[in-house]
Amino acid sequence: MSEIINSTQAPDPVGSYPHARKVGNLLFLSGVGPRKKGSTEIPGVTIDENKEIIAYNIEEQCHSVFSNVKHILEASGSRWENLIDITVYLTNMKDDFAVFNKIYAIYFPDKATQPCRTTVEINALPTPIGIELKCIATI
Repeated sequence: MSEIINSTQAPDPVGSYPHARKVGNLLFLSGVGPRKKGSTEIPGVTIDENKEIIAYNIEEQCHSVFSNVKHILEASGSRWENLIDITVYLTNMKDDFAVFNKIYAIYFPDKATQPCRTTVEINALPTPIGIELKCIATI
């Protein structure tokens, strides 16, 4: 038995999928990016008329992604401390990993409760963003 969850505070998905799905005591989040609810503007990203990235601030995107994940967790009856596994997708590992890792450490300061994490570089995401998170949490 499972339940579909959608947050009223997180940005609308860019495809046909929910923000999360609850199965037993586990919560599976769909990929979460840095967009803000009700806007096509992406924090920290400047795009040209062809929707190509001309400048971006990965730090600003990271904070926005973490905020969106928190909104989805809260809408699902979970919380930040219940995250158990995170897959991080970066489009520029060489330039962005150190900044991401620094910010990640701020959000997960207690090593005893840090979730497992895998970080991979990919060549593109569905929208002009530099980061996306895929998360699993407990309820």
